[in-house]
Amino acid sequence: MKFQKRYVISAAILLALGAAVYVNWQFNSTAASTPKELGAASYVNATVACTDDEAVETSALSKEQRNYFATERTKRQATQDKVIDEAKEIFDLENADEGEVSEAQKKVEQILKNFTIQDSIESIIKAKGFSECMCYISDDGVTVVVPESELNDSTALIIDDAVISHYDVSYENISIVGA
Repeated sequence: MKFQKRYVISAAILLALGAAVYVNWQFNSTAASTPKELGAASYVNATVACTDDEAVETSALSKEQRNYFATERTKRQATQDKVIDEAKEIFDLENADEGEVSEAQKKVEQILKNFTIQDSIESIIKAKGFSECMCYISDDGVTVVVPESELNDSTALIIDDAVISHYDVSYENISIVGA
């Protein structure tokens, strides 16, 4: 009886192994029929299906959108430069109170930290396929501005993920705005 059990178990294992080899061969033969390019990059979790018209529409921003993003970048840079200049003035004052200097130093450190975080978030969002992006960090949360034509439910999740991975904020405090 023991001898027959071994044969039955061996036959079952051999049958399962044969089935696995067959399934593997079927999947590899269909995968081999698609042309592959060695070293070609592919996005993970960023599959977007669109028609040719949608691709043309999203690949080129309108003149108004380009102007909007350029103007907003200039405004943001001017505001940040103004705050840093004010802090430098406090540092340069000879009769400045140590409390004022310490507060100015903390303010500059926070601004530089926010610069870095904003830049990282913008870079990641652009790498995920957006043509343009602006990120603003405030005490209330994070606001991300992207072109209206590129905004949908799945892209909102991509933006939320990019923000959460670089800044400690809850989903409720992330605002996504289409420009």
